Amino acid sequence: MSDGTIQDAMAAAGLRPAKDLHIPGTGKLIRYRVEGDKGGSVNGWAVLHEMGTASFGSFGSWKTGATHTWRSGFDRTRAPTAQEQADLKIRMDLLEKARREELAKVRAQARDKAAKLWGRAKPATNAHPYLMRKQVNAYGLRSLGDALLIPLRDTSGTLHSLQFIYPDGGKKFLTGGMTQGCYVAIGRPREALLIAEGYATAATLHQASGLPVAACFSANNMEPVARALRAKFPELRLVLCADDDRQTQGNPGLTAARAAARAVHGVVAVPVFEGGGPCLS
Repeated sequence: MSDGTIQDAMAAAGLRPAKDLHIPGTGKLIRYRVEGDKGGSVNGWAVLHEMGTASFGSFGSWKTGATHTWRSGFDRTRAPTAQEQADLKIRMDLLEKARREELAKVRAQARDKAAKLWGRAKPATNAHPYLMRKQVNAYGLRSLGDALLIPLRDTSGTLHSLQFIYPDGGKKFLTGGMTQGCYVAIGRPREALLIAEGYATAATLHQASGLPVAACFSANNMEPVARALRAKFPELRLVLCADDDRQTQGNPGLTAARAAARAVHGVVAVPVFEGGGPCLS
């Protein structure tokens, strides 16, 4: 059982509404602006079911992808009856159905917005400050204002979202766009395909090896991308190029690369630091 109200839980999770918010207990999902988000945005969502004195719900953010559950008023001194369990399952299924339906709408809106922005943008040049600093080329990128636009596509080529990279290196993704299993490809697949995290790392690997590379944008997305590419290219050798986060507890970059390699029968490549600089091994 959770203490307090669902609004208390939302605030504790960093998803406090920007203004007073009424969440109906009918299972209808509502969207709202999270405190600190820009005006007009509705990145937050919440859905609540009330069952007599008991309530349960979930909430989250389309911007961050976070999802949380909450419940209150359930009697923990006795086991629920079979009828109570059946009622709860029905309501939980309805809650999840509402979340999935709204998520589908958000994803569709993001795809439409990504397509419009991509259509307005111009082909990027290697003179962008971020690319010059990283000493990499613009492979299939576009620019809009001072931002680089990096497309996030699935294995069918569908554009789902965009990553924006600014001259100072700041990065953000299009709110609501799907990232899981999406990547940006550099080069055409042949006997081997490298998978890395960020665009700059991927471009560096391509320039150094001449091999095709897929940038998956984050350690958490390495395995979903690897699985998607394995399904599309069952005979291809997949090489998971780890970000060696040795200064971070658990070394998440290396851990993710190893997990992805196990999942797709690939191999892992890690940077070896020699003379103060990294080289691939």
